[in-house]
Amino acid sequence: MASDTAAGAMKPAPAAPKSRRSVTGTRRTVAALFLLPALVLLGALVVYPIGYSVVRSFYDQSGDGFTGFDNYQALFTDDGIRAALKNNIIWVVFAPTVATALGLIFAVLTERVRWGTAFKLVVFMPMAISMLAAGIIFRLVYDQDPDKGVANAVWVGVHDTFAQSSAFPKAHPGRESPLEPAGGGAFITRSPVSTGDAVTLPLVGVAPDLMPDAAARAAAPKPEGDRITGTTWQDFTRGKGVGTLNQVDSSELGYPGMRIEAVKDGKVVETATAGDDGTFSLSSKADGAHLRLPASNFAAPYNGVDWLGPSLVTPAIIGSYIWMWAGFAMVLIAAGLAGMPRELLEAARVDGANEWQVFRRVTVPLLAPVLAVVTVTLMINVLKVFDLVFIIAPGSSQDDANVLALELYRKGFSEDQPGIASAIAVFLLLLVIPVMWFNVRRLRREVRR
Repeated sequence: MASDTAAGAMKPAPAAPKSRRSVTGTRRTVAALFLLPALVLLGALVVYPIGYSVVRSFYDQSGDGFTGFDNYQALFTDDGIRAALKNNIIWVVFAPTVATALGLIFAVLTERVRWGTAFKLVVFMPMAISMLAAGIIFRLVYDQDPDKGVANAVWVGVHDTFAQSSAFPKAHPGRESPLEPAGGGAFITRSPVSTGDAVTLPLVGVAPDLMPDAAARAAAPKPEGDRITGTTWQDFTRGKGVGTLNQVDSSELGYPGMRIEAVKDGKVVETATAGDDGTFSLSSKADGAHLRLPASNFAAPYNGVDWLGPSLVTPAIIGSYIWMWAGFAMVLIAAGLAGMPRELLEAARVDGANEWQVFRRVTVPLLAPVLAVVTVTLMINVLKVFDLVFIIAPGSSQDDANVLALELYRKGFSEDQPGIASAIAVFLLLLVIPVMWFNVRRLRREVRR
């Protein structure tokens, strides 16, 4: 009896049924109910569009005829799509690399300066601007007119510092002028000159308000027995019927700085430069020569670089992208620098390494995970770049700046080819997935550490 009682006492009580709970202690049904709205939105806004794009990419323009892989074949046969793919490769190779490199340089150089925080704020500030606004800003920056475009204003200013532009780009001989075209934009006297001659070289075509500030009232040439003298001037006087043709009048201005060449047997034997009043003088070496005004006198003023032309439009737009995203790279890399063990840097310096060696052999290897994450993130971003290209590139060079996201928009809306547009969308997704997988895998590896 006692033994039975003891056995009964030792017999374990039946276990209570386990309730199905999540790791947080919440019932799974309750957790599912809370997640349901998010799952519905995820399905409606992400899963369904992806699935529909995949299905639609196998149908023709109307959506009724099944075309198989014809739309995907067009990705590699259509000239516009191939140009867009080539530009996307350029974007992926250069934009993330340059933005990350600049971010690394900014983060390292501003680490020890007192105003480093203010500098980082200024560099990061473009991130607060939308792509649309940045596109409008850089469309103005790259404007061809130096009076509007900042890039060309700077470029023209530097150019004109070393190579002075002509002040008379539209000057040309008038009626009954002793000058005639000499080819290539130059003008030459119809007959040779002799020692003791006083030569007049009248020109017209320069607006009075565009005459150089140094221009003075033109002076008629005075003969000199052993030299050849002359005047080159603006043969125009305001008012109808005022002034004498091919003669210097009192109100007319000289062409200061005009270059005159004495040409004999096809060779330049002497040169002269007109003074502020347009007068010039040549020695007896010019006897029997023709006087020529070279084309350099009439060269159009340097107007800068065609930043948005076919050859430079893609690098120009990449430059605007780097302006926006270099601050993003700098902030993430600066966060990585803040968590770097300083004793390793000090140990390298104690061992005799200079700052460049410390940067190359210690800082960069320790920042490699951060640099990889930044670069991969920017690669994902540039694969779908659209706004900057659509806004900055003018219509004349948009084909040369085309990228896949822009071509998707053009095929889907401008050309009404939804099947090919869906194929481009799926192709972009396939390009992004490996990069995203690499990024996620690296982040998980960092978490395990």
